Amino acid sequence: MLHLKNDGYLPKDALTLLGNARYLCFDMDAIIRDARVSSKYLEFDISINKQNIDELVENLLQIAELDHIKTVIEENKDKENAIKEGIFYFNNERFWECHEALEGVWKKCFEEEKVLVQGIILVAAALVHYQKDEDNICLSVLGRALEKLENASGTYHNIDIDSLKNKVEKIRESGKIITFAI
Repeated sequence: MLHLKNDGYLPKDALTLLGNARYLCFDMDAIIRDARVSSKYLEFDISINKQNIDELVENLLQIAELDHIKTVIEENKDKENAIKEGIFYFNNERFWECHEALEGVWKKCFEEEKVLVQGIILVAAALVHYQKDEDNICLSVLGRALEKLENASGTYHNIDIDSLKNKVEKIRESGKIITFAI
């Protein structure tokens, strides 16, 4: 995962950024699967040999300044730390990473808690689609998230579930997608 600093791009620019990144790295042995745009970052999902990372970064600096690179591997983290990490990622508009962190939690949950965590994951997943300029998909996934969160309320590991549901409901009702903190 490679994050460049966002200097004015919007989610509607995601497809163009993906094309530009692929063009800039066309002669490298790299797979650039996706581009997502948050207010802070341009996020690229990339597979590449570690020995070619410097060249890749050099090429992509033509788009924007590097913020950070993270090697993504599935980790088995304890539940509390994974939830804290998921909240951090969500609040920093790194929704794909939030989804991944909370998926590890979801695998360890049962019954109502499993449904609740799946609802939070779906909110993050929906906002991933927003960052790719896929608003209709985002709104649809938010609807699925509300179904999962329907019977939940109160606080879950410092996440105000009622506030989360209200924000998602407002987005669904207005059709205007915004990002927010949990």
